[in-house]
Amino acid sequence: MQSEDIKALIEASIPDSQVQVGVQGDHINLVVISSAFTGLSTVKKQQLVYAALAGLFADGRVHAVDYMKTFTPEEWQQQQQQ
Repeated sequence: MQSEDIKALIEASIPDSQVQVGVQGDHINLVVISSAFTGLSTVKKQQLVYAALAGLFADGRVHAVDYMKTFTPEEWQQQQQQ
């Protein structure tokens, strides 16, 4: 699975998202930024991302997400200033 494919899949599933993807074999690392995350807990944010990837897990193209960080645009901006 190519990082561009995963990026496109998540961006199509989560409105107004920006996605950074790292792929190592069948494991992926993700940073997802979206205004759709506003007001959601970390768990709810991650559930949205996992829902976007459900098909990849089901058919075995992705085995695991090793690292996932989810941010609203405001949280991302604060993160970058630190």
